[in-house]
Amino acid sequence: MTIRILIVDDHPMVTEGIQAILETYDDICVVGTLNNGQDAVDQINDLSPDVVLLDLNMPGLTGLAATEMILEKRPCTRILILSMHDSPEYISTALSHGARGYILKDVPTDEIRTAIDRVMADQEYLCTGAKGSLKPRISDGREPLTSREQTILLELAQGHSNKQVAATLNISVRTVETHRNNIKRKLGISSTAGLTRYAMEHGVLQGTGK
Repeated sequence: MTIRILIVDDHPMVTEGIQAILETYDDICVVGTLNNGQDAVDQINDLSPDVVLLDLNMPGLTGLAATEMILEKRPCTRILILSMHDSPEYISTALSHGARGYILKDVPTDEIRTAIDRVMADQEYLCTGAKGSLKPRISDGREPLTSREQTILLELAQGHSNKQVAATLNISVRTVETHRNNIKRKLGISSTAGLTRYAMEHGVLQGTGK
């Protein structure tokens, strides 16, 4: 299977360097290189990448905002954040916005490939420098829900159907289904009743009148 990669970075030397590295692999196709987050959001469906290597700090639309907007339009996309910053705050925020991995721009070239393979296997990847600076995000070992997933969990826990949630949030039913599956995977819950029980036990439904 060919892995489709989109590179988004406002520094041409970074973009060209990563593209040159990735094009040495027979099973990787770089479908585009862009220099801003808004273009990535606008072209995400046309380019249909499996993985987006996304710069965190860009003029205009930031990497964090672009991550959420890309996942709104194409939830199956894996986002790998590229950054020069290894502070826990940057890393935790990126992951909470839906990124599947975080790599520093000065990592060895083979680590970029490792990161791509890891997120393609639906795993999280943090490069060595990032992993060393990040404190555990949650005590029970579960992968945290993104802000959008928390919103959808609340809707589902209130008994709303996928169609109702889609209409409320102005997204497609397919997008809701993808988020729903991701929520179940992250929480280790297989049923809607289980999601409702989790929401009640963890205070998600507080203040909703349910």
